[in-house]
Amino acid sequence: MSRKLNNVIVAVDGSEESMNALKWALDNLKLQSSPSDGSLYILHIQSPPSIFAGVSPAAIPFGGPSDLEVPAFTAAIEAHQNRITQAILDHALQICADKNVQVNTKVVIGDPKQKICEAVEELHADLLVMGSRAFGPIRRMFLGGVSNYCSNHAECPVMIVKDAMIVKDAS
Repeated sequence: MSRKLNNVIVAVDGSEESMNALKWALDNLKLQSSPSDGSLYILHIQSPPSIFAGVSPAAIPFGGPSDLEVPAFTAAIEAHQNRITQAILDHALQICADKNVQVNTKVVIGDPKQKICEAVEELHADLLVMGSRAFGPIRRMFLGGVSNYCSNHAECPVMIVKDAMIVKDAS
């Protein structure tokens, strides 16, 4: 039995895997035909601006970010993150436009694991579609997998699209 989905969220982070998940959703899901009946949402989670992003805590002077506030750096990093977010959304929107599908976009700042699950609840999603970077078990144990977390905590079914599910064009 197939049923039409009202609200579908596709989480994108700019990776090839997340864009493949979007393509899979557009090609394979039976969405409501009327936008008033439901929507396809492209969701991007942006990291909070921090001049210390990616820096080891041991390398941070004076004990941590709270001891060193540099508004100009924070503003520059925030502007850079906004440009990255817009590029990711532009790419995703172009994929949708190529298939003549209208979508909504949503950008949230915070931890991807938590914010994706919150968006699922807020938007009353029928399905969450995500790509998977297919980390090995050791790397996943240390880094944690966003798709793994969401598959266990989201309040709707979660479709994790792996590269093997994408049919590559032979041309």
